[in-house]
Amino acid sequence: MALEPNTLISHYKILSEIGKGGMGEVYLAEDTELDRKAAIKFLSEEFSKDEEKINRFVQEAKAASALNHPNILTVYEIGTWEDTRYIATEYIEGMTLRSVLKNKESVPLNRVLKTAIQVAEALSAAHKAGIVHRDIKPENIMIREDGYVKVLDFGLAKLVERRNKEPDISLEGETKALVKTNPGVVMGTVTYMSPEQAQGKETDQRTDIWSLGVVLYEMLSGKAPFEGKTTNHSIVSILESEPKDLENVPNALQRIVRKALTKDPEMRYQTAKDFLIDLKNLRRELDLQGELERSVIPNTESVSEGGETFANPRGSGIETSTGSGVHSTQNLTSTSSLEYAVMQAKSHKFVTALILVLVAGAIGAAAYFAVYRGPDIETIDSIAVMPFSGIEEGSETQYLSDGLTESIIFNLSRIPQLKVLPASTVFSYRGKEFSADSVAEDLGVRAVLISRVTQRGEDIQISTELVDTAQNKVIWGQRYERKLTDVLTIQKEISREISENLSLRLTGEDEVSLAKEYTSNPEAYQEYLKGKYQFEKRSPEAIQKSIDHFQKAVDLDPNYAKAWSGLANSHLVLPQYADTDQTETLDKARTLAAKAIELDSSLADARASLALILMVDRQFSEAETEYRKAIELEPRYATAHHWYALYLSFAGRNDEAVQEMKLAHELEPLSLVINRNYANTLYFAGRYKEAEEQARKTAEMDAGFSEAAFVLGLSLAMQEKFSEAIDVMEKAKADGDKQIEVYLGMVHGLAGSEAQARRSAEAVLSGDRINEARLAMLYAAIGENSRALDLLDTAFEKKSIHLLFATADPILNKLKNEPRYQALLERIGYPE
Repeated sequence: MALEPNTLISHYKILSEIGKGGMGEVYLAEDTELDRKAAIKFLSEEFSKDEEKINRFVQEAKAASALNHPNILTVYEIGTWEDTRYIATEYIEGMTLRSVLKNKESVPLNRVLKTAIQVAEALSAAHKAGIVHRDIKPENIMIREDGYVKVLDFGLAKLVERRNKEPDISLEGETKALVKTNPGVVMGTVTYMSPEQAQGKETDQRTDIWSLGVVLYEMLSGKAPFEGKTTNHSIVSILESEPKDLENVPNALQRIVRKALTKDPEMRYQTAKDFLIDLKNLRRELDLQGELERSVIPNTESVSEGGETFANPRGSGIETSTGSGVHSTQNLTSTSSLEYAVMQAKSHKFVTALILVLVAGAIGAAAYFAVYRGPDIETIDSIAVMPFSGIEEGSETQYLSDGLTESIIFNLSRIPQLKVLPASTVFSYRGKEFSADSVAEDLGVRAVLISRVTQRGEDIQISTELVDTAQNKVIWGQRYERKLTDVLTIQKEISREISENLSLRLTGEDEVSLAKEYTSNPEAYQEYLKGKYQFEKRSPEAIQKSIDHFQKAVDLDPNYAKAWSGLANSHLVLPQYADTDQTETLDKARTLAAKAIELDSSLADARASLALILMVDRQFSEAETEYRKAIELEPRYATAHHWYALYLSFAGRNDEAVQEMKLAHELEPLSLVINRNYANTLYFAGRYKEAEEQARKTAEMDAGFSEAAFVLGLSLAMQEKFSEAIDVMEKAKADGDKQIEVYLGMVHGLAGSEAQARRSAEAVLSGDRINEARLAMLYAAIGENSRALDLLDTAFEKKSIHLLFATADPILNKLKNEPRYQALLERIGYPE
């Protein structure tokens, strides 16, 4: 079938045909709803009429679309148009690895490892989700113009294999039939088959590991390890032959390839994760030894793609096949002076011998230092990721700079041996001039990441450099020119480059944690960043905007656990900023947090959110369990420690509360909220002088943060420094804080100035919103116990979180002999 431009398929407008194959036609289309390009693959009539095969295909396509990984082609949807099945996927501009290999005998070692690592990451994610590709080959590996790798056709390979009409419909049966009945037709696929796959035996994830081993061998040598003139000859070679040793390849890489190509699956890498770890460790070792900087031989023309050099011994320009056409790439020349000297010396035996001696000596010395210098080098174990500059503070796009900073901090924080300063600390430098040295000295870190981002329409430019302040040198730098939709991949790339350039020795678990991807949808990621940005503003309008953005994020990617968690948090705090009843939002917040945990049970912030919800809902034992889980999952997650400390205060476990809040404070020393609540926990514990000192420190951090005045004034009042406490409150009131009136009334009440306390109460009652729990404290301070208890009962019915703060406050000790108050505490149900 042929489709004309502008034909509308669902919400996809056809732009042009970009390819044909055994499965059918492929078209470039525009997604009219989300304003993005898409590739639409229409299945041939043969496939579309076989319901049994289509049903299997649909199941696999659904599984593939659920994979959230930057190295896996995203499946947008499957559908039917005029009785023809189609698949809509992301559109990739670049060329297949097959196109690269066709134009050269081998690929530079750096690019080989980068490509293999990214494919292994994709396979590891797929295998974890229970999906085996079964058709890994250069045709299914796409390299974007920036060098980023995408693995294609997850969920499609089985369908291709099922074209045979044999009655045995099992996958292994189909493979047997394919090999027996289609000689010479499936040569490209057979070349990459594992021995068990070629024999029609049961296959698992290890067959993908074999196939990637074949691809790796071919990238290094320019030839497949097992070849034959016919399909049968190729299968015999796979089953019986051993590949030739690779030339000019490090021994460690030889061993990795040999292990991947072990014919016995039990002796092969058992998981793609194991394969990935070995590749990454090798790359790091070679990088330290400088072997990744090998250049091509003199007079060899090369192609530059995404900043990497691809050798082209044939001396012709590579025709780069992209989704929108074929583009000729400029030829470049690159020569290694050492290799050039060796080549020039070939005709002079004495000189050759001398050079070989010198080269051998240099290699030996390099090896010695590479192996033995390790213990003498001071490890870079701390870093400050500074706020991205370049976007005006308060602008509509500030979410981008803040979001990139927070995302990189979050990624790096998952590496246990690396101390990463929290966002609350580095954001204090936002909009200010600073140097790497001054940051290192002020914050006590060794490495500093300084970055700049600029946006022009849909294009962004990011420049970043990693500075080792002890050595006073830039150890890594990069410039990115991408589309706005690539922000998701950029922050992952920067995090990965930092971990590699700091030479951190990552465990397999660390590698997986760092590579973890929460969404592969760039639009959803942008909406998430916008939601986070608005959430941190903490105003009625901003909280509502955060809800809107988080909702868009989950609409775009229903499997985006972090966005569900953000949506839960926004609904939970909404009553504190808008005229909304807590009872209306609590159930919704709980459902949203549970959804996030269902999608990702290892998400610490979702666990902490659920714990807070359970605490407000007065399910205290369940809340403590979730707090402990959150902290266990992410011990350096300050918010979990912060909220858990408040729980401990409410439960009357004051010593534990102070210790837990102290830990939160150590993790985020510049967080205003944590600093204020550190003072609060000291105040709740009756340590009024310490609370006063901490509240003063908080006020000094930000003169406009009036909430520090609340706890400072009450701490002073409890020490009977009433005049000073009133001065603090009056100053905050003069600065425009409307919430201060109720606290001013409490201080007047504690000081015995009942008339002034009542004036404050009247002012509160005449306002737009009444916080019953706080007003109850004011009436308790002047001895109106009955009215205080009425207000506390109302707060109880509303499930106000402020009720928990109030019952922890020493002011309400004035009610401890009231039976109604004791009954209230029983109803709240604090644990013994």
